[in-house]
Amino acid sequence: MKLKIEEIRDKLDQKNYEKLAKINNPDFHEFLVKYVKLLNPDSIFVSDDSPQDIQYIRDKALRDGEEKKLAIEGHTVHFDGTNDQARDKKRTKFMVDSNSKLTSEFNTVDKQEGQEEVFGFFKDIMVGRELLVSFYSLGPSNSLFTIPAVQLTDSSYVAHSESILYRPGYKEFLNMDKGSGFFKFVHSEGKLENAVSVDVDKRRVYIDTRDEIVYSVNTQYGGNTIGLKKLAMRLAIRRASEEGWLTEHMFISGIHGPKERVTYFMGAFPSMCGKTSTAMIPTETIVGDDIAYIRKVDGTIKAVNVEEGLFGIIKDINPEDDPIIWDVLHSANETIFSNILVTEDGDTYWIGKPTEMPEKGINYSGKWWPGKKDEQGNEITPSHKNARFTTNLRSLENLDPNYNNPDGVSIGGIVYGGRDSDTNVPVLEAYNWKHGIVTIGASLESETTAATLGKTGVRTFNPMSNMDFLSIPIGKYLDMNINFGDGLDNPPKIFGVNYFLKGKDGEYISSILDKRVWLKWMELRVHGEVDAIDIGTGYIPYYEDLRGLFEKVLDSEYSKKDYEKQFSLRVVENLSKIDRITKIYEDIEGEIPSIMFEMLKKQRAKLIEMQKKYGDYIKPDQLA
Repeated sequence: MKLKIEEIRDKLDQKNYEKLAKINNPDFHEFLVKYVKLLNPDSIFVSDDSPQDIQYIRDKALRDGEEKKLAIEGHTVHFDGTNDQARDKKRTKFMVDSNSKLTSEFNTVDKQEGQEEVFGFFKDIMVGRELLVSFYSLGPSNSLFTIPAVQLTDSSYVAHSESILYRPGYKEFLNMDKGSGFFKFVHSEGKLENAVSVDVDKRRVYIDTRDEIVYSVNTQYGGNTIGLKKLAMRLAIRRASEEGWLTEHMFISGIHGPKERVTYFMGAFPSMCGKTSTAMIPTETIVGDDIAYIRKVDGTIKAVNVEEGLFGIIKDINPEDDPIIWDVLHSANETIFSNILVTEDGDTYWIGKPTEMPEKGINYSGKWWPGKKDEQGNEITPSHKNARFTTNLRSLENLDPNYNNPDGVSIGGIVYGGRDSDTNVPVLEAYNWKHGIVTIGASLESETTAATLGKTGVRTFNPMSNMDFLSIPIGKYLDMNINFGDGLDNPPKIFGVNYFLKGKDGEYISSILDKRVWLKWMELRVHGEVDAIDIGTGYIPYYEDLRGLFEKVLDSEYSKKDYEKQFSLRVVENLSKIDRITKIYEDIEGEIPSIMFEMLKKQRAKLIEMQKKYGDYIKPDQLA
């Protein structure tokens, strides 16, 4: 006998009871009743996505002190605790049982043990509080891509954030067939002091991919609590692996070519590697900046943005490099800032903002002044390196008209990029789909950043920029990606980009704006409108094509000297990378597709042959 909502009737007023009663799904009712009994809130608020209900959540965030108003209309600020500023990878675990195929590469906890632990934290944790129940649609509503989701939380900040970031889903639950699968998220911020979570030593984020449920407790930071974001990615990756589609850590942008042509590109970059700035180039249009669902439809790859908003890193955002985001952050709209510096006038400041740094203010550490130090004697920056902003895509002037298309958009190119100071050229086209997945996507490396807890500046292996979010064995994930291009009429071209290449003097040899040119060149390559040079690892642009694009796109000169610095093949470094990647895959548990090793071995042999003929560093003209 399934649990029924009548069993929690005493916690619901008539209006909220009726909202739940309209949902004719026994599985949902059982889920809700089970966790209401465990969490034991004093009352329950159910959002049906009406303007009144969304406003109730906004107002509650202010009443609770989880957000405070800023000077600009619609802007608020939220502060996480000093030890709750990034994704907690150590305490984010998959709940597994005897049937699990996850290897030791994954952070796991026995399902029964994990449930006992987290349920122990959840027991009566919401006594004296109100439980917020919100419904969302991952992907456009009423679509092949749609996954309904429900969030239970006692954090008005979390509920408010999700109402900005995701499409409303109450109607999806009203129209849902009995037995239809939906994603489930249970969160409590735990004990609070000054409106921030304090029991961070008891912070847990546990993921049950079998039952498609995520538990999060004793934390407020969005990456640990906004369940529909990276936590939902784990659920979706596993579901996609069983149903034959892909969930990827990718932006989707419309790159505008000649004669008003728009070609849609997807791109995967680890945090702080240029992903959002690439997706947000003013002359192009954005569909999404972070997570995509990808399906094969009638011989074409189609994709949608899972989300409807941005949870972006605010560090270094400025009007020259990020004009659209800059305007959003200085205009009246609904935006939540987190872990920035706020002056007594309600103005905002963050690391890298090109305005004078205030002499005092409030940040995540409380009252702040230049030179303030923490308990360990480290200087506290005015904003955290991982400070964020949350806003809806509709605030953006370059929003693509197809951002909410239920059919998705057809993908012409896929881009992979990371932080790489010494190896990869600024833009490289793979020979074909499989070559691109193996040698670019699955071989992606990048330096760590402040978006995760731990040391920064360490080069890490991050295939498809999705390593942190995989919920299936990496061999299976690689196999899915490698073979996904099979049977397509015209598979998307695959490219690698590198905005962080340095010269011998240690200085960057590309401008932050050069990415606009690389994208235009890639768009032309998708349509076969420019030729390219084969450099043994893929194709690079001809100098004359780039010179013309620099003049047209950036109104700037592009010297042959710069071209040679940027696009000379660094054979020694490329061989080193192949050896690193090969060794990594040899050491991974489970079955790695043999094509990975075959293709890397073939590319290595080609590079050695070129090295013998041309030397360790080869200029593009030597291969043209």
